[in-house]
Amino acid sequence: MKTSQKKPFLTCKDYTVSGESFELIYNDHQDILITQPQPSSEDLPKYYQSEDYISHTDASKKFSDKLYQGVKNVMLQKKVKLIDSLVNSENKTLLDIGAGTGDFLKTAKQSNWKVRGVEPNSAARKLAEQKEIHLIEDISLISSEEKFDLISLWHVLEHIPDLDLQIEKFHSLLNRNGYLIIAVPNFKSYDASYYQEFWAAYDVPRHLWHFSKEGMVRLLESHQFQFQKTLPLVFDSFYVSLLSEKYKTGKSNFLKAFRLGMKSNLKAKRTNEYSSLIYVFKKA
Repeated sequence: MKTSQKKPFLTCKDYTVSGESFELIYNDHQDILITQPQPSSEDLPKYYQSEDYISHTDASKKFSDKLYQGVKNVMLQKKVKLIDSLVNSENKTLLDIGAGTGDFLKTAKQSNWKVRGVEPNSAARKLAEQKEIHLIEDISLISSEEKFDLISLWHVLEHIPDLDLQIEKFHSLLNRNGYLIIAVPNFKSYDASYYQEFWAAYDVPRHLWHFSKEGMVRLLESHQFQFQKTLPLVFDSFYVSLLSEKYKTGKSNFLKAFRLGMKSNLKAKRTNEYSSLIYVFKKA
């Protein structure tokens, strides 16, 4: 990624795996935050080796797990409704990057999408296989001749090294007028400003990049994508606040987290700075 001036923004801790601290550096040209130091490609997988990393499991043991899984089931239907509204054809094709345990692709398949998925984590891929969803390990295994009507990344772009290179790959794999859907946390949300270094959606060092609305649009437009719209992920503020309270105080503080999540959403009705946003882009 091209950078200009870099300014220290926050120091955050990895609460999930290592306990290590990482710097967030503000790139004023891109209007994004960059995690430093970024783990090497060899070291990065070890930061995902935790039972608490829920997107690689179907866990529902703890209250936060049950909340996550319940919200996920609601959102699966909303996500498929969104992609159905964008592509209306008999042979519609979908590529999901960071497909986790395959639930989104399974739901899309039930809505007559021809689906493909990429997931680096082997345990997640095995769970997807049990749902009859075959995932490949890396996007490089997809032929450049294969094209898709829509590519989705649900809370995945922030994890991807070689950001510019990967976005160029997405562009090349889309059909003419194809869509790219990206969901990411928003570091300019109220809950991010409230929790500061304890904000769970920083999730260092698994999150290598941290986006604002302006930064996301600048980045994708520089890669020949046309911005279409944003949509809120209103449940995220509640889940993120619940985790953030635990990081900050050592306790779940469910009621306080609920109030904070509600306050963040109410403020975002005016500012559109929701805790997480879905971005819809079209191939230019």
